[in-house]
Amino acid sequence: MNNPATARREFEFAADWFFRAPPFAWYREVALTDDLDVLWIETRPATRPPPDDQVILYLHGGGFAAGSPWTHRKMLARLSWLTGLRICAPNYRKAPEHPFPAAVQDCEATYKALIEAGYLPKNIIIGGDSAGGGLTFSVLACINGQLPPPRAVFAFSPIVDLRFRSPSFEENRHKDSLLPFERRDLVVDNYLRSASADDVAASPILHDFNAPPPAFFQFSSTEILRDESLRMADRLRAAGGMVELDEWPDAPHVWVILDGWVPEARTALTRAADFITRQFRDATPTESSAPRQHVCA
Repeated sequence: MNNPATARREFEFAADWFFRAPPFAWYREVALTDDLDVLWIETRPATRPPPDDQVILYLHGGGFAAGSPWTHRKMLARLSWLTGLRICAPNYRKAPEHPFPAAVQDCEATYKALIEAGYLPKNIIIGGDSAGGGLTFSVLACINGQLPPPRAVFAFSPIVDLRFRSPSFEENRHKDSLLPFERRDLVVDNYLRSASADDVAASPILHDFNAPPPAFFQFSSTEILRDESLRMADRLRAAGGMVELDEWPDAPHVWVILDGWVPEARTALTRAADFITRQFRDATPTESSAPRQHVCA
């Protein structure tokens, strides 16, 4: 990804021509603010309408410089199909045009906008993949003590320490077939620039969480980001959080996006969907109320 513009075009081409969506997928792009668009995703809205009071806030990956809700829309449509929930995916600002902390600010703004629209925090689940998985925990760190936390979080192979101190960067540098070891230098050059990796919004592994929500991590044992999930899981457990780890052998980075091509992707998405649906299974009437005004309106 030496050239972000080229990486964006290649990602978009793959999303349009190779990724697969379930039938009856519905997408609608909406301006959340003057500077931020979100993509709403759901499936079977006519025959199986999603609940109006529950939502998944999904933060896409792409190394902070590529990707968009549209590149992930087909995988997210499958996740919507499996969970029966509506998904809100912000098109946060990308590096190098918009370096840190622009992406974190946009993702946090989306969470606040959902609350302002009437969604209770306990009816919001935040998730993401790769860089978006890291942004998931950056948002969790930024709102900790400022806003009520979401009901739960989930992440596919997140990156949570931009100091790059996880041992798996070295241990798996020749085993990870999809995410090159050298990509970490590009993250610093394009995204962090002069900002410090010690900032908890950049490296949420450094944040002292207080009573974090339940978390689900899915990752491969042979990818360079393996220990990012393991270390963050330890951090959340130490703060009293409940954590589920779903470690796969010899799987490529964020293989769930290959749903429809390889059976392991569907199985992995189903496991994530099971975690999500279990979080809402015990919801009480006091924790569920319809939004005052739908953000799509």
